[in-house]
Amino acid sequence: MSDLRFEPTMVRDDRSARAIYEEVRANPARRGFGFGARAAVVNVDFQQAYTRPDLFPVSAYVTDPDQIAHVNRISDAAREAGLPVVWTRVCYKPDGGDAGIWGTRTDTPDSLQNIRMGSDRHAFDPRVRIDCDVDLVFDKRMPSAFHETPLQSYLIWHRVDTVIITGGSTSGCVRATAVDSLSRGYRTIVPVECVADKHESYHFANLTDLLLKYADVVSAAEVIEHLERRS
Repeated sequence: MSDLRFEPTMVRDDRSARAIYEEVRANPARRGFGFGARAAVVNVDFQQAYTRPDLFPVSAYVTDPDQIAHVNRISDAAREAGLPVVWTRVCYKPDGGDAGIWGTRTDTPDSLQNIRMGSDRHAFDPRVRIDCDVDLVFDKRMPSAFHETPLQSYLIWHRVDTVIITGGSTSGCVRATAVDSLSRGYRTIVPVECVADKHESYHFANLTDLLLKYADVVSAAEVIEHLERRS
């Protein structure tokens, strides 16, 4: 039996998560996935439970004050180019039983499983521009927008090879959706001004992870420019 023993090699760094992210993003040698032939915009959980700190200060978060304005412009540009736009929300039945194990850690009025279908927490933020005649809108139960939802078949039908992900939280449902997107073979794009989280450290640590492994983290302007060229 081998008696080899190694000391930990994990990097220790006293810089903030934001500083590390900015260094990684500035690395010109990092190759991106790029946009493919046909993109879809997936807007994750722009519901009041997560976007309205005036109504729900415990669960809501704001990272960029112009986040929703950027998302609306991206969604408008995608529609103009004839590309799919998708909106998701989280909600559960009255007893929260469809939240599964995810809903067992806490049980307060602000807990995940207590986002009731049809409630104010479930409602979309009134600032988002949804075209109900064109956009795909659905509820989900778990972090990823792909998990047990119609998203995969919808993207296949529309011949999509690139998924642009916006929403929140960066460390939760955005990250989960991005990992599933890449795992299904999609070029995955995250416009940085269009995602948000409760804490700066979670936000930037996960943006770094996305950038290094799962997605291109780019500016909203770059995404809009690509979509407008398509139209």
